[in-house]
Amino acid sequence: MRLRPYAWMPWPLRWFARVLTVLVVIALVLSAVLVYTVRQSFPQLEGTVRLPALTGNVEIYRDKYGIPHIYADTAEDLFLAQGFVHAQDRFWEMDFRRHVTAGRLSELFGAATLDNDKAIRTMGWRRVAEQELPDLTDRTRRFLDSYAQGVNSWITANPNASDRSLEYSILKVQNGAYEPEPWTPLDSVSWLKAMAWDLRSNLEDEIDRGLALAELPPERVAQLYPGYPFDRHSPIVTRGTIDRERFDQTAEPRTRQDPRADRQVLGQAARTLDAVPTMMGATDREGIGSNSWVVAGEHTKSGKPLLANDPHLSAQLPSVWYQVGLHCRELSEACPYDVTGFSFSGVPGVIIGHTDKIAWGFTNLGPDVADLFLEKVDGDTYLYQGEQVPLQTREERIEVAGGAPVTITVRGTRHGPLVNEVMGQVEPGDEANAVALSWTALMPGRTVDAIFELNAASDWHEFRAAAALFDVPAQNLVYADTSGTIGYQAPGRVPVRKKGDGTVPVPGWTGEYDWNTAPIPYDQLPSVRNPAEGFVVTANNAVIDPQRYAPLLTKDWSYGYRSQRILDLLREEIAKGKVDAATMARVQRDDRNLFAATLVPALTAVDVAGPAKEARALLDGWDGAQDTGSAAAAYFNAVWRHLLELTFHDELPEGARPNGGDRWYEVVAGLLGDPEDPYWDDTRTEQVTERRDDILRQAMASAYQELAELLGPDVKAWRWGDLHRLTLTHDSLGTSGIAPIEALFNRGPLAVAGGKDAVDAAGWNVQEGYAVTTVPSMRMVVDLGDLDESRWINLTGASGHAFHDNYWDQAELWARGELLPMRSDAASVTKAAVHTLRLRP
Repeated sequence: MRLRPYAWMPWPLRWFARVLTVLVVIALVLSAVLVYTVRQSFPQLEGTVRLPALTGNVEIYRDKYGIPHIYADTAEDLFLAQGFVHAQDRFWEMDFRRHVTAGRLSELFGAATLDNDKAIRTMGWRRVAEQELPDLTDRTRRFLDSYAQGVNSWITANPNASDRSLEYSILKVQNGAYEPEPWTPLDSVSWLKAMAWDLRSNLEDEIDRGLALAELPPERVAQLYPGYPFDRHSPIVTRGTIDRERFDQTAEPRTRQDPRADRQVLGQAARTLDAVPTMMGATDREGIGSNSWVVAGEHTKSGKPLLANDPHLSAQLPSVWYQVGLHCRELSEACPYDVTGFSFSGVPGVIIGHTDKIAWGFTNLGPDVADLFLEKVDGDTYLYQGEQVPLQTREERIEVAGGAPVTITVRGTRHGPLVNEVMGQVEPGDEANAVALSWTALMPGRTVDAIFELNAASDWHEFRAAAALFDVPAQNLVYADTSGTIGYQAPGRVPVRKKGDGTVPVPGWTGEYDWNTAPIPYDQLPSVRNPAEGFVVTANNAVIDPQRYAPLLTKDWSYGYRSQRILDLLREEIAKGKVDAATMARVQRDDRNLFAATLVPALTAVDVAGPAKEARALLDGWDGAQDTGSAAAAYFNAVWRHLLELTFHDELPEGARPNGGDRWYEVVAGLLGDPEDPYWDDTRTEQVTERRDDILRQAMASAYQELAELLGPDVKAWRWGDLHRLTLTHDSLGTSGIAPIEALFNRGPLAVAGGKDAVDAAGWNVQEGYAVTTVPSMRMVVDLGDLDESRWINLTGASGHAFHDNYWDQAELWARGELLPMRSDAASVTKAAVHTLRLRP
């Protein structure tokens, strides 16, 4: 007799077992469906694919990390193939981004993203891109067309949602009618507006100052924005000035009233700016930065320059960068490209990298290229120089998945769009009741031309000519070439103000704070070639001392802690002997907290009792290193967090509170010298006047209490990496709020060394906890002595397909500070290839 399944079990257990079996079967079926759906979208990496738009044969070699090197006979075929490859690996990312930049997210996600779309439509990114496209060179437009043909060839070959990416299968459940449109050159140009927005300058500082001024007198607000410490931290350019209408690196200089806005209208403007999605940056603006430096051959083992770069951007999955090699088989005027580096999915060419002759890197220059103008609006007019002038208006229709379209009216003045209005109106009155945004990226430019010129440059003069086209975002460019030249160039469109310094919102109705028609001329922007010391370091620090340079770039630099640390380390290494690529990589990984040397002595001078005394003992002899295993780093950073909260939360409005960056190093350093400063007093306590030591003592006690709850009472068992962790979050669905969907796409967490404004700048926001928010989004070290000895790493991986082997296969290497070979020589590329795809006409 055959035994019936579960017959031996009691009835309740038989029922449970049957239900469990059904659930297991359902789970297995769903898993099988998911695996099939996921794998359907994985790209073809082997064999032959026919693309009718090609004019010749193309080969694509990929190594085990999925990094493609593309070989073609014409530039048009090269960029067409790049479009195809980008789409293979990252089309969802590209499609999502173009919806962001066009203010069309609600077509994908419904009413939940309406505020985002309203903010983007108000600024009109895509409208500006439409104006830029006709002004680009014929060659650039031809390459953009070729790139779009490559993307569209992939779209045509993958007509079903399951063929494109897992995200489309999930989106189909919510919005079954959605089908992606063909790619256009305008989609590529528009993406650079998102790049410019995320790397904009001090806009948030302007609002923060305005909000703070609504609560505190000007002299106390000024304490929160100290001047750059030129006596301690060197600027990028230490010599030269403007002479005969151009910047001369050998010349020496001959010599050398703010309105208050209504808090409500500034708050509305701030909410509009916060609603703009960040594609490269983060909500923690002071965590956005970068390191780059270049060392001349006189100091290197090879006798040729070395160049290092690691841009600090938001942590996202997939990484904003895509590694690629673009190679014309025979270099010629018609096909001059032999370039390897980091690209943006959706944009042809390489943004940061090297050719066969030169290398370049970027850090954010951070000039003040955006101003907020306070306006007096009455009905459909605004006040300007004593007259009521008609507002500029336009209608914007936003399609909404699952709902009716929404139409908004965008209004603007001569200074730009009114950015407060999409988040609510204020009643007209005698004072400012609206805020207009002036921003250089809302003016047509030629940054796309600059990319192709950079990619083809072969010497310093061609590099500078290319940089001249890089309008926005303004970047610090470091340079090196195989002939031994190193250099630095500050490009970008930087406005000249008739009055004011761009640090606070200004009245628009007088006209006295307007911008001049022309920006600072390119030839007057700081530039250095082959400096005497043999190296150049940029880390968002001041470009040049204003005592030797008259045009205003900005007053809101990073405060130079990272740049000075890099300078000091380079000088130490050079003093020991010749440096190499490994030396550069070690400097990139330096994780020292650069404020510890100032704060720790103040902490140890205060009497403290109880368990906090044991915790403070962790700081005895601590050198500031923030490796993942450091107990001292965990405690110090917790103390720092509580110190800032105790000192400033009682007086500063939420938008102006500290995030913990190096500006706050300078602020607190100043306060430590004055035990009686009013900021030490907690205004929330009655009949008690706190002084410096009271706050330091309380910060140490609160830090112990918090870490004991999070990590346990054994202070020696605390680890910085148990607090300072990075969760790689999918850029669109990773914060959906639906746990199973987030689990499909997000990865981690990873324990990460470093910290905010360490050279290894894994930033975190004291207002939000210790989780990593901004990171070195990639690392690159280029050896101009042997380009094949160069090294690189990406934050995640080449693929944007969840569960693909290359989805996040570089992440753990990145977290450990490791680098991969940055191959560019054809022989080494083909030798390392594990996949070869042939594209044929």
